[in-house]
Amino acid sequence: MVSSKAQIVIPAEVRRLDDVRAGHQFELERLERGEYRLRRIEHAANEGLVDWLLACPMKGFLGEGEFEETTDSILPEIR
Repeated sequence: MVSSKAQIVIPAEVRRLDDVRAGHQFELERLERGEYRLRRIEHAANEGLVDWLLACPMKGFLGEGEFEETTDSILPEIR
């Protein structure tokens, strides 16, 4: 169904089965007249994180020196 705002409405059962929530993005491909393909656009879980961290308002915003571990101290564990 298409809403009065020309938005495509996905039935509740399909949203529940595929965990579709507000804010999810989709692409619509026109295959031919009257036939379309709707595909959810998947984003990486941490997409935008680096940009957000770099946008911190001031140096030390995350509280430098307040943590017991540093990346240097845990890197040997990862290797």
